Amino acid sequence: MKYDQSDLKSLGLKATAPRLRILALFQKAALTEKRHLTADEVFSQLREEGEDVGLATVYRVLTQFEVAGLLRRHHFDTESASYELGEPEHHDHLVCLQCGKIEEFVDVDIERRQQEIASRFGFTLDHHTLCLYGICKECREKNAAK
Repeated sequence: MKYDQSDLKSLGLKATAPRLRILALFQKAALTEKRHLTADEVFSQLREEGEDVGLATVYRVLTQFEVAGLLRRHHFDTESASYELGEPEHHDHLVCLQCGKIEEFVDVDIERRQQEIASRFGFTLDHHTLCLYGICKECREKNAAK
């Protein structure tokens, strides 16, 4: 999803330079395999691009974007939260416990089973998160080569 200044304003957020730069970083990341960014990664990328934005500002903007629904925050069993654009399509995650690589996936059978389980227990699902943890192919190959 592509957001711009008018989207920020419609969400009650002033279109400041730091907000626009951080939003642009996430939009750029959404087009790559590195869709999930931590606050430290956002801060580092901004500094590399010559932006004079403090880490506290980065955290503040990430929180504002999360509250506004622009970003989703995840805690993938790490010390730092990761953020991704709050796209409408639901997906789940595979997380490598060695290198931290995150893969997104959608599986209709898993989604169907979750609905069935919720129904069996009398629940109506509002939302859910599924994270599967393991070792990615690249790390397994590196470990085997040692």
